[in-house]
Amino acid sequence: MQLGFIGTGVMGTAIVLNLLKAGHQVTVFNRTKAHAQKTIDAGAVWANSPEAVAAVSEVTFSMVGFPQDVEETYLGDHGIFKGAAAGSTVVDMTTSTPTLAERLAHIGDEHEIHVLDAPVSGGDIGARDATLTVMVGGDRATFEAIKPIFAVIGKTINYFGTAGMGQHAKMANQIMIAGTMTGLTEMLLYAKKAGLDMDQTLATLAGGGANNWSMNAYGPRILAGDYTPGFFAKHFLKDLRIALDEADKMHLNLPATRLAADLYAAMVAAGKGDMGTQGLITTYNGWED
Repeated sequence: MQLGFIGTGVMGTAIVLNLLKAGHQVTVFNRTKAHAQKTIDAGAVWANSPEAVAAVSEVTFSMVGFPQDVEETYLGDHGIFKGAAAGSTVVDMTTSTPTLAERLAHIGDEHEIHVLDAPVSGGDIGARDATLTVMVGGDRATFEAIKPIFAVIGKTINYFGTAGMGQHAKMANQIMIAGTMTGLTEMLLYAKKAGLDMDQTLATLAGGGANNWSMNAYGPRILAGDYTPGFFAKHFLKDLRIALDEADKMHLNLPATRLAADLYAAMVAAGKGDMGTQGLITTYNGWED
């Protein structure tokens, strides 16, 4: 199938590589062409704008940074909706706002373009290993039609309902991760100060009730001093702020999530937003003593 992909960051690049391995033709665009070179070297075709990608694609995927980037990618002068043909499908995999997902679906309906919101979880490892969790909102028939493509990049693929519901599911995911990341950070700090063997601590906790994905994925990286981003801290802060905004609309108080957002806001303010989420531990007194 002729696919398009806009946004060849850490995760986007891995997704494109898996789509190419599965035999799909993929046309790509990224704001910085050099960041797309790995996909081009693997066989992807470069296009000069989101409009140009969508014009040659049956299904166009996007994975960019912030909601404002999604708006520009879809609604800009050379955006996806300028190039997508009637009957084609566009899928936003960015973690964005449910409200924007609903707006894009409405505009898509006006132009007979099928629109899905399909944020993912699993980080760089899940993208590389094609084990992502995909959370989808939009028209069910459209979801069923392209589900085989999702199966190329993900292991757990679930449909949650109308436009925006995929984004709501991702907010639930990020709320949970907020707790595991702060727990991981403070557990490691406590274990270090107590004089425990750190590798043994991780191995032991992985065998009991404290086991969780964040600890297994990021614990060893932290011990190795590796804060390269599987997922940028600045993007996680964006996600938590979206989750809190949506919670406010539902008159929900989420104090633990708000505290996590404050901790990540301090990390970003300290100039560490381009670190991975595991870099939160570097903002605590005592870790690097």
